[in-house]
Amino acid sequence: MILPLLLTVGVLLSGAIVALDRWWLRARRGPVDALAGVPEPMLVATARAVFPVLLFVWLLRSFVAEPFRIPSESMLPQLQVGDFVLVNKYAYGLRLPVLNTLVVPLGEPQRGDVMVFVPPHKNLYLIKRVIGLPGDRVSFRDGQLFVNGERATLELIAEREQRVRGVTLPALEYLETLDGAAHR
Repeated sequence: MILPLLLTVGVLLSGAIVALDRWWLRARRGPVDALAGVPEPMLVATARAVFPVLLFVWLLRSFVAEPFRIPSESMLPQLQVGDFVLVNKYAYGLRLPVLNTLVVPLGEPQRGDVMVFVPPHKNLYLIKRVIGLPGDRVSFRDGQLFVNGERATLELIAEREQRVRGVTLPALEYLETLDGAAHR
């Protein structure tokens, strides 16, 4: 979660150095001439080389797509611990990096979507499937999921063993159906 902040600071700092050199320092320094021995300052040369790369990575990760590593077993068997997923950053709207402020709304989450989010009570990202939408009443009673009073149906489709963090455990795989959509 610190990477977006570091990228933003890197883009702003290197961009400021390049702009400062272009509009103020270069005129005072005179033209860079390797033969005359007037080299470009190392900080300026580094900023000039790094700025386009940082800007590209910042734009890509902030507005297009961002990779995430699966942190837990909660989405097994489809998503394995340690797998990478590439998240579409503009599916629900464009947000400002670091501040996470919605600037341009483009869509709303739908039941069944898999989302990456940071809950308000933890400083880590989670990857979960959407089961409730705004206004829905979601409850879990006696081992059963209910959305707006309707029970999600579960159908056992596989019994197998699964290795999780080096330990072999029994695993039951269900097909859950809610609002006519089925999910493993």
